[in-house]
Amino acid sequence: MTEFELLKWIHLLAAAVWTGGMIVLAVLVAATRRANTDIEVLRLMARTFAWVSWAAMAIAVLTGFANYTTLGLPWSRFSLKGTLIALSIAIALWHQLTAKRISPAVRGIGQAVILILAIAIFGAAVVLV
Repeated sequence: MTEFELLKWIHLLAAAVWTGGMIVLAVLVAATRRANTDIEVLRLMARTFAWVSWAAMAIAVLTGFANYTTLGLPWSRFSLKGTLIALSIAIALWHQLTAKRISPAVRGIGQAVILILAIAIFGAAVVLV
């Protein structure tokens, strides 16, 4: 396996963990709310997911930059995907920092926007290849 193939594999795994985790968390939060589970269970799920998702995001960003550098691609090819990634990170950070002070509906909308952006990032990646 070449260095590029390894970087790409790690990058795709991290992106899948980040995006797939959001989908799973959304389903679990909805089911947990319907079951009237204690709010502390939801908070524990969110904190655990935050740790995993931020690690996956960091790995995806670092390996993404490494992939572009390894291939020697022009950064102009990265602009759409990079913009979507930066926006996702900003909204995810806002979501995490304000989660205790905003309503569940607003948190849900924020999480939906992050998920839509994550799917758009995958779409941009397909276009760039």
